[in-house]
Amino acid sequence: MLRKKLNITPAWLFRSDDGELLDPVLFRLLANLRESGKLTRAAEAAGVSYRHAWNLLNRGEAFFGMALVEMRKGHGTRLSPLGEKLLWSEQRVKARLGPQIDSMASELNNQLQQLLAGAHPVLRLHATHGYAVALLPGSGSELDLRYCHPGEALNAMERGECDLASFHLPTCPRLAARVMQVYRQSLGRQKLRVIRFVTRRQGLILRAADRDRIGGLSDLTRPGVRFINRDEHSGTRILFNLLLEEEGIGEAQIQGAEREEFTHTAVAAYVASGMADVGFGLEAAAAQFGLDFEPLSTEHYLLVCPEDRLRQQNVQELLTFMGSRGFLAQLESLTGYAADRCGEVETFEALLAGDRA
Repeated sequence: MLRKKLNITPAWLFRSDDGELLDPVLFRLLANLRESGKLTRAAEAAGVSYRHAWNLLNRGEAFFGMALVEMRKGHGTRLSPLGEKLLWSEQRVKARLGPQIDSMASELNNQLQQLLAGAHPVLRLHATHGYAVALLPGSGSELDLRYCHPGEALNAMERGECDLASFHLPTCPRLAARVMQVYRQSLGRQKLRVIRFVTRRQGLILRAADRDRIGGLSDLTRPGVRFINRDEHSGTRILFNLLLEEEGIGEAQIQGAEREEFTHTAVAAYVASGMADVGFGLEAAAAQFGLDFEPLSTEHYLLVCPEDRLRQQNVQELLTFMGSRGFLAQLESLTGYAADRCGEVETFEALLAGDRA
């Protein structure tokens, strides 16, 4: 078994036409400076000396031709507009590319596992990106976790390319019936069982300063309100469109509805950076960036599995892990999430009947 897992981390490199390179540690320094407002603390948190921190800021100013920070006598140091823009750009790139990079790392680790240890049962999970599912690779078993849309995950499972797929379904029976209709062909072609996992809250992600003018879906149509959407194939976009339909709102009425991001984290980063006033996504993503949240829907985040694969040892090991005290404690730390009979197996019919009751 491969004991050391490889991780892939993106890094920004700024290089001028004459080959001058700007140290990427500058981003850590800017992030810490934004949080503390003190260069001494920011330098310490970034792992550099105070003198080196000043050199980085001076080199950055010379590199871009504009200051990255503003000194305020008696009030510490804050980022300049350029410094803010650079920092948020870096964070948005990480939020946007993170799931794809995690999937690539999982694929590479799986390939190395097969090479080093020969044939070894690796449990393959194709899932939509989320904060709870990202905890599952800690199960101890070999888990190949790759992120994709719900339809892609279900189709991959039908082709035998994965053992488990994620699926999210509103707890509201009326909305759940509509979502089941969207995926009825993929679900109907396979004899599947549902593995209960978590519930999670979805809603509007916004800054506290916009609370007075944005309180619900109808406010998205107000002049001057800028929206950032999820990509059209995501389960979250399907839920959002169903909620709009129930309110009698068309996407064309919403400024920015044509702009898309591919993860909840990227939507929250987009709002936090000031590029949009509001987005739709997970409460956990809003909390990650210190944003406000207006809940609009609660949904089951489930795993689905072909009935005949439930007997696999690695699937049983995963179910045991999902119901363990340690894992449930991890779930409790996620804002907007709650354990939902975690690891229990049932049918879609039983799940839907329970919600109706």
